[in-house]
Amino acid sequence: MRIDQLNVALRARSEWEAMELGTALVRRHARAIWLPLIAVSLPLFAVINAAAWWADAFGWAWLLMWWLKPVSDRIALYVISRGVFGDEPRPLQTLRAQRHWGWSGFWGYLGWRRFSPFRSLLLPVNLLEGSDASQRSVRRRAVLSGTFGHAVLLTLMCMVFEVVVVSGCIAAVFLFVPLELLSDSWRAAWEMVSETMPAWAQLGVNALFWLAATLIGPFYAGAGFALYLNRRTEMEAWDVEIAFRRMRDRLQQAAPLLVLALVLCWPMGGLHAEEPAQAPSCAAPTGMDDDAGDEEEEASDAVPADDPSNTPSVIFGGTPDTAGFRQAVQRAYEDPLVAPTREVKRWERTLSEAEKNKKKDDADNNRNPLGRGPRLPAQIAEWILWGLVGLLVLGLIATAPWWLRWLRGTGARRRKATDPVVEEAVELPEVIPPDPAARARDLWQQGRPRQALALLYRASVESMSERAEVVLPPGATEAQCLRASRRMPVEADRTLFARIVRVWQYAAYAGRLPETDEFDDLATTLQTQFRWRA
Repeated sequence: MRIDQLNVALRARSEWEAMELGTALVRRHARAIWLPLIAVSLPLFAVINAAAWWADAFGWAWLLMWWLKPVSDRIALYVISRGVFGDEPRPLQTLRAQRHWGWSGFWGYLGWRRFSPFRSLLLPVNLLEGSDASQRSVRRRAVLSGTFGHAVLLTLMCMVFEVVVVSGCIAAVFLFVPLELLSDSWRAAWEMVSETMPAWAQLGVNALFWLAATLIGPFYAGAGFALYLNRRTEMEAWDVEIAFRRMRDRLQQAAPLLVLALVLCWPMGGLHAEEPAQAPSCAAPTGMDDDAGDEEEEASDAVPADDPSNTPSVIFGGTPDTAGFRQAVQRAYEDPLVAPTREVKRWERTLSEAEKNKKKDDADNNRNPLGRGPRLPAQIAEWILWGLVGLLVLGLIATAPWWLRWLRGTGARRRKATDPVVEEAVELPEVIPPDPAARARDLWQQGRPRQALALLYRASVESMSERAEVVLPPGATEAQCLRASRRMPVEADRTLFARIVRVWQYAAYAGRLPETDEFDDLATTLQTQFRWRA
């Protein structure tokens, strides 16, 4: 790896700072990452969900999209790993490289390693280092040994972020629902989810999960790559190596000046090093000396290599005595400064004879468990009793639903026979009778309170539209009627109409019926205020 060409500052960082560096790299190369990522993942999403729509298996489509998420991580890792060297690839280059780049060490992440929480940290080992399978396993253990906890936390955090994105998009839909219809919309959505979701809703959920994975996935891969860089910097001291390389470059630039200075200083150093007394003798050799030297060289060349006189004892005049040297070495090793020692004293309790014998017997019994004599059957019986106690406890827990109720003293509570629920469709009358209050009282006495309240509400709406001089659309809701009632000039009319709407909503949607006295009072007030015929 050309670490001297990295455009990020290599130094030992904390794991959290390394993950922040990875997210910054993703933001720097955002266009080069997301364009090829969308170009690959969007057609894949369309094909998978089209097949799921045809087979009515959107759950399997979601599972397959989740399983193929490492393919998206490859794209982000390819761009970031080249972007840190200042060689950001173009989107088309990234797409072309995916056909042949790093597939030899990648198939495991679509198989048995798919559930690994360390994928973001170990994926660069398989795709960037280019080693064989045996070396990859060793490298994975080395890289993982120092930062596996933060890799797991990174995986969990990105999972939470994806869930937050999906939940936020679903909640954003209800921002466009009017406030008075919000509760009904929540109820309808919950019923749709709890029973059978339509195909368009399942497709929308899969689209939200694809959006979340496309948004969060590059940050996951980038943070894992930064953790990988930080771990290799710690193991291989890349920051120190870069510092030495920079020092070498500076020295190479200054090398010509240093050589020139040495050349200029060399003659003066040679003259100062000569001895004055030796200079004349070395400078004026005679011809006789030259002849004698030549004869000596010839004589030395004539001596054979296996001459008995050619031994160290003959040449050097005997073997020196090394006993004194050995004694000096021994005294040096005995010096306390060379091998320092210290004396430690501690108090220990002295055992009595009985305790010593007991300790010895226990050691003998541990070495020979079959020689315990009468104690062995007793211990076997103790184990059997403990086993029976455990079985008894398990039996009590298993039969607790049958005997626990008798300990409460009341036995099984008898369920009260519930009255059959009589459902009656409430229909607003199309034609209002001339005496709606009297007709509503008759319906109340017949045991049809919802029909009675519906009649009062329908008559009140008609009276309100006459007094407010408005024309309501067919099927107008309670909220529309309340807004129209604000045009009535009399405050008492507006208050009374709001009261009948509230009572009607409680009865129709919440099942809360008024008391008989309250109903009579409401009917009388409406008859008087709106001048209905008695």
